[in-house]
Amino acid sequence: MQTSYSKNIRVLILGDSLIAGYGLLKENGFVDQLQKKFDNEKYNINLVNGGVSGETSTGLNNRFEWILDDKFDGIVISTGANDALRGIDPQITSKNIENILLYLEKIQIPTMLIGMRAPNNLGSDYVKEFNNIYPKLAEKYETFFYPFFLKDVVLKPALNQKDMIHPNEQGVKIIVENIYPQFLLFYKTLKNQLSSKNK
Repeated sequence: MQTSYSKNIRVLILGDSLIAGYGLLKENGFVDQLQKKFDNEKYNINLVNGGVSGETSTGLNNRFEWILDDKFDGIVISTGANDALRGIDPQITSKNIENILLYLEKIQIPTMLIGMRAPNNLGSDYVKEFNNIYPKLAEKYETFFYPFFLKDVVLKPALNQKDMIHPNEQGVKIIVENIYPQFLLFYKTLKNQLSSKNK
């Protein structure tokens, strides 16, 4: 499945403990499992784990620029889970994510946004406002978009660690299978853009 363009495309995945792989061996975390799937399909992509456990969108907004001193072909943003768990004002979460997307747009780095959902116990108004952050920003900034990181995994005991927040190895496998088609589209777009620049 490799093409004539052989450069290893570097993609940074920014996020919290769900990206960092909290409670799991490194090889069982999201980034490593996704990398393995790409490797098995013979795609030239290097995924870099930019997850920090416990981080809110404010924390990510405060640190992301210095991370970009390194060179990446694409950026994936997966943040907000800790904002929702702490009941942080959705307007703050939205502003933080938008600031990151705006910066990446200015420096012309293609992006993919992964959505999160708020727990229902926070009330319908909060949940609606929080959940709407991601599709609105994805549309505004024309990013690749995957609506919900924990799709098919959330609140299922067999797929989560004892805290019922972080997926276990099997849960991560399902997440990777679910997200892979959209991630593959993102990769192919990056590859095509880089191929055009190098012609």
